[in-house]
Amino acid sequence: MTSESTDNFYSSGPSHLTYVNWDNEYHRKSVASSLVNGVYVLENDRQKQRKGPDSLACKWWEFFHFKLLDTLIDDVDSSIFGAIYEFKPQPSMCNNKSPRYVIAFRGTIIKPESFLRDMELDLKILRHGLHRTSRAKIATEAVRKTVLDRVGGNGSKIWLAGHSLGSSIALHAGKTLAKSGIESFLFNPPFPSAPLDQIINNKKAKHGIRCVGSTLKFGVGFITMNSDKRRSSNDSFSALSAWIPNLFVNPSDCICSGYVGYFEHRSEMEKYGAGRIEKRATQISVGCEFMRALGMESEPLHLIPSAILKVNLTPQKNCIEAQGIDQWWKPNLQLKSEQQTY
Repeated sequence: MTSESTDNFYSSGPSHLTYVNWDNEYHRKSVASSLVNGVYVLENDRQKQRKGPDSLACKWWEFFHFKLLDTLIDDVDSSIFGAIYEFKPQPSMCNNKSPRYVIAFRGTIIKPESFLRDMELDLKILRHGLHRTSRAKIATEAVRKTVLDRVGGNGSKIWLAGHSLGSSIALHAGKTLAKSGIESFLFNPPFPSAPLDQIINNKKAKHGIRCVGSTLKFGVGFITMNSDKRRSSNDSFSALSAWIPNLFVNPSDCICSGYVGYFEHRSEMEKYGAGRIEKRATQISVGCEFMRALGMESEPLHLIPSAILKVNLTPQKNCIEAQGIDQWWKPNLQLKSEQQTY
């Protein structure tokens, strides 16, 4: 769940965009990913003590006519993990798809001052405990205040954006405030499960393993929950179905590739008449239920009912390239997009 962003905007950022067409999906994706990278560079500036005219971060938002309103600071290591931006354009640059505010979250930075804390949170994702951390709580409260205080509860003019670890944080905040209509751009969101697509090439074998997994999850849910609890869990999951975040995943990235199989398997189970089983199984994590059995509060943040799944099919040199935030503003991506509705 790591990423290292470059400092040089003009050599690596989407400087080929001379203007932003907010109706254009590529432009919107490029802006969202650039603002996330701005958070990476903010933290790099802090660690290298670059201030004022020496700072490199401002180029990442000023280029798109945004203003930095606030930074979100981790209370454990004092690192910058998020930023709140306000769109301050000329009136002619706005339309009904342009945001008023963007709240962005970075992923893991492999540098001494922040690495240990970031890795601790990465492990929390694997153990389904990210929602209990102070960073997740700080982020959710910042999003809540922005929605309630700045736009009067109408989240349709607010974007959430995150990369890797930051995507999990944004996903948690987005779930909490899903009914506000907030729009989300989640780049390489972690899916904590075995990366079957990297391990097994045979499609039938993968489908068989997933069928067994669905049956197991259905059984686990039946055993661990009484009828009232099952009904409550199903209602909560269904209530999120109207919120449709944008998930940007790369099948060569084992951290996020599980989302491809997650949604493909749902469609397959529907096709074979096992939709009822999968409808229940899709909202259950065996690992999460195991943690709960041990008396630990767990929440499967990665499981969502609906999404617009956008898969980067462009050939990658290595897994690091497949995990990088910079892939998402590059032009001419081979991008497959499909809306998945619960």
